[in-house]
Amino acid sequence: MENPKILVVEDENSVALDIKNRLTKLGYSVTDVTSTGEDAIKKAEENKPDLVLVDIILKGEIDGIEAARHIHDNLDIPIVYLTAYADDDLIERAKHTKPYGYILKPFQNKDLRSNIEIALYNNNVAQNCND
Repeated sequence: MENPKILVVEDENSVALDIKNRLTKLGYSVTDVTSTGEDAIKKAEENKPDLVLVDIILKGEIDGIEAARHIHDNLDIPIVYLTAYADDDLIERAKHTKPYGYILKPFQNKDLRSNIEIALYNNNVAQNCND
């Protein structure tokens, strides 16, 4: 896949800019950066990214898990969580959205790249099996 398109959902501006810059340096195309679950759903519907990188705790009425659930169920776009939160309840909720990865902040570029590449590969395999 040439320059996979990624939607970044992160509500801290400085963190969002850092993630966008890292993704660009790693050779990915960032379709958009948004800070709310509502906007994440809207941008995913509009731009049809190859993957959504989403924080769990977001501004707005819908958290990252609910946004991910909607995106996965309705758009079949793979989700990778990138978050500082790893308590049992959140992980249990996140598991039910069938994420392709879960990266804890702070993270290394190699963790970001490996999770994204595995997620894109697994999604491609799943799509080919469904055809």
